[in-house]
Amino acid sequence: MKELSELIFNENLRYTEEHEWVTGNGATLKVGISDYAQDQLGDIVFVELPEVGATFGKGDQFGTLESVKAVSEIYLPVGGEIVAVNEALGDAPELINQDPYGNWIVEIKPADASELTQLLTVDAYRQLLRG
Repeated sequence: MKELSELIFNENLRYTEEHEWVTGNGATLKVGISDYAQDQLGDIVFVELPEVGATFGKGDQFGTLESVKAVSEIYLPVGGEIVAVNEALGDAPELINQDPYGNWIVEIKPADASELTQLLTVDAYRQLLRG
């Protein structure tokens, strides 16, 4: 496993305490998992994706990631409707390990974009990981 100094962070993202990230313009948002999360999981072998059109509240489980180590739930950082899923992950879930910030999991239309302000900045996320 990587040391904190070896982890990759993206300054333009917002993070959750459950290690998801969010990016977007407010009209739609892409959601994925952090470098820390993929590192902790190990080799990801399966991604369970939700149906396009499904709606979830903030903090709701929207899918799972299965790795050689464990199965981990993934949670929606803000409530909204799933408008797209990253179909490439169905055939190649390891893409998340290769580039966790370049390979989003779902794209959502947020129900309340102001929920973004409740997410962690990159500095706050680093502090969380330092414990």
